[in-house]
Amino acid sequence: MKKILFVCTGNTCRSSMAQALFEKILKQEDINDIKVISAGTLAYSGQGASLGAIESMKDKGICLQNHRATHLSKELIEDSDLILTMTQNHKMQVLSIMPKACEKTYTLKEYVEDDKYTIDISDPFGQSIDVYKACGEEIEKSLKKLVKKMKAKRN
Repeated sequence: MKKILFVCTGNTCRSSMAQALFEKILKQEDINDIKVISAGTLAYSGQGASLGAIESMKDKGICLQNHRATHLSKELIEDSDLILTMTQNHKMQVLSIMPKACEKTYTLKEYVEDDKYTIDISDPFGQSIDVYKACGEEIEKSLKKLVKKMKAKRN
């Protein structure tokens, strides 16, 4: 089973939304051989998802109430087949922990857009619900491209 790791700062907003959204998309696409996990570079393990993330995912039929943050570790990096970060800075933090992970670590947008110009997904933490919803839409759009890319590689 292939493991995909999403990484942000606290693992309470972007990467938790990415994990939940991608799990839903994979289920809809009937893709069962991928395990999705998420972690944060500065996460407090066990912390719940932010209220904004929880509220913004409700519209999509996703419950983040039970999400618990995980701190990014060398073991998680080693165990993952693909690491997708929310920003260039997160990518650099992954590589500072494990430089040899460079062949499997990308920003989410860098990986799905197939270009070398990285576009970060900005942090909605502490902002309005509309900012969280926009962030969720941005992530979901990239995740749909990710599924297309994965399907193309399988064929």
